Amino acid sequence: MEIDHFDGGPSSRWTRWLQGTGQIECGDSTVRLVTRAARAGQYSDAQLDDYHTSPRRQWPWRPPLKLSLRARASHPHLVGTAGFGFWNDPFTLSGSVTALPQAIWFFYASPPSNMALAPDVPGCGWKAAIVNTTWRNALWSGVPTAIAVLWARLTGRATSAVRWVQRISGAQEALVAIDWTEWHTYELDWRRDAASFCVDRVQVLQASQPPRGPLGFVAWVDNQFAISTPRGEFRFGLLDAPGDQWLELDWIRIEG
Repeated sequence: MEIDHFDGGPSSRWTRWLQGTGQIECGDSTVRLVTRAARAGQYSDAQLDDYHTSPRRQWPWRPPLKLSLRARASHPHLVGTAGFGFWNDPFTLSGSVTALPQAIWFFYASPPSNMALAPDVPGCGWKAAIVNTTWRNALWSGVPTAIAVLWARLTGRATSAVRWVQRISGAQEALVAIDWTEWHTYELDWRRDAASFCVDRVQVLQASQPPRGPLGFVAWVDNQFAISTPRGEFRFGLLDAPGDQWLELDWIRIEG
């Protein structure tokens, strides 16, 4: 079990990963991940994680486990991305892929981000989400997905491509319709065959076939955007994020 109430700052377990204007500000028993006047010409990130100091095969988190934490954000519409949960850090800033993407987390992205991975779910916003791209899915679904994406680019008809993109990515998502500038308790129950996401004990997503791990924990706020659509658009970039924007954590508990 890992419990951190941030008394006197984050536990030594977490790596403080700061880029650009990213800062970590400690209160009496809270921690704020802050970007300050971030500019599109420079990547800015404020992050706590436990994966930067070890190879993927040694990352600590696998099901079954339960993540609980209390958090709030500075603005209803941050500029960039933010969130918390578990992932395998698959991309470089240029968009190069270092591993097949896997994640199980609460994730936010602002426009112009458009990661349209699941049918009938917008490509940006505050979401509960899993991504479970496996070599088996990639091998079985790669060719039909490529054909469906090409057809979508040529005709503008993306219905088939959306289904194939979801199949290859293993994505399942749901918007979290709350005011996340208020304090809320978030819970993620990650089991081998299913995952349940709750906010203030109300379920927002029940997903099957989550990643098996190992994954690393991350909580962050940055000024990045990403576009990945069934029409074959794929692009990363950086945004101006004027002023201070932050994600504040009151406590974290991981039981498993």
